[in-house]
Amino acid sequence: MYAERKNSFEYKARQEMKKAVFIMVPVLGLMILALAMPTGSRGSIWHFWNTDSISGKITDRVKVGTELEFRWREDKDKHFYYKHAQIGLEYKVNDYFSAGAAYRQVDENTKDPTGEDWFTEYRPMVNLTGQYTLEGWKLKDRLRISYRVFDIDKDDVWRFRNKFYIYSPWKFTSLKINPYVADEIFREEHKPGIYRNRDYVGVGVKIVEHVGGGLFYLWQTDNKGDEWASFNVAGLQVKFSF
Repeated sequence: MYAERKNSFEYKARQEMKKAVFIMVPVLGLMILALAMPTGSRGSIWHFWNTDSISGKITDRVKVGTELEFRWREDKDKHFYYKHAQIGLEYKVNDYFSAGAAYRQVDENTKDPTGEDWFTEYRPMVNLTGQYTLEGWKLKDRLRISYRVFDIDKDDVWRFRNKFYIYSPWKFTSLKINPYVADEIFREEHKPGIYRNRDYVGVGVKIVEHVGGGLFYLWQTDNKGDEWASFNVAGLQVKFSF
């Protein structure tokens, strides 16, 4: 009996190890590939983004949340360059679809042609999200429509973002480490076609009850007209849920 239980445990352990290798090898491979690319392909600048959020259910279908995000980059002239604060509401229509509205206020420091160091953007948003689970794989697609209002001499514009996630069915260790990949495209009024793309490779974790988070690598590319510029992001997320 003991031998059977031991063999069963060893078999399960081997299977879990195979799953971990199956997921982590391509994840690490993508990160190594990104680092190995010529700087002209992937960009030489690294950024660090930190997002902290709190969300809670008002009812079984309605959830409210707040979010703070801070961004730094490595170039010597401008280290801390971005922050935003956000509050939003989400309504779960059913197991496959949810809709929400949010307001985000952004403060950003860029090399803007107006000469302003910091400017503020006021951004109301609508989020439409669909999701479906297939053989344990969770597929999620979020469409975000926002209206960008600036406090500098810059046209207010509509922006459309679509982010598609694929979450693996596996959760490792007591932290429930869950690998995922995602891609997000950006379109904006007065700009032809897709002008920005973000590729993500990351993991979500559950630290303790009501506290989770994640780590990710992001590669952002931007259409600058005659060429595409890119940079790398290392990201940290901390999430409190109630």
